[in-house]
Amino acid sequence: MILEKENLSEEQLEISKENERLVKKDFWWKLKKFAGKVPFTKDAVSMYYCAIDSKTPLYAKGIAFSALAYFITPVDTIPDVLLGLGLTDDAAIITAAITAIASNVTDTHKEKAEDFFNTQ
Repeated sequence: MILEKENLSEEQLEISKENERLVKKDFWWKLKKFAGKVPFTKDAVSMYYCAIDSKTPLYAKGIAFSALAYFITPVDTIPDVLLGLGLTDDAAIITAAITAIASNVTDTHKEKAEDFFNTQ
């Protein structure tokens, strides 16, 4: 696991680990399903690369994995199947998370995201 115990309660640590497992398992599938349909996909991919980077601080990993887990999970505030509205809550979460960890999302993470979209 990338996340390690560092000033987290046992419950917080377990939630963080579960978010990490979910994102690593389902992120690419969900992204491919919605790529090109939502404006935040490049930010989500940049944040993914930030989250799996061993140099990223634990707090930033937690924020990134939590936001990406929200994007992946089918049950959220506004169901994704609602055309036009379904991904607005996901966009808000991704935008807030990317803003919160902006100093940790490096040019390398952004370049990897760009490379991903250029090879698809």
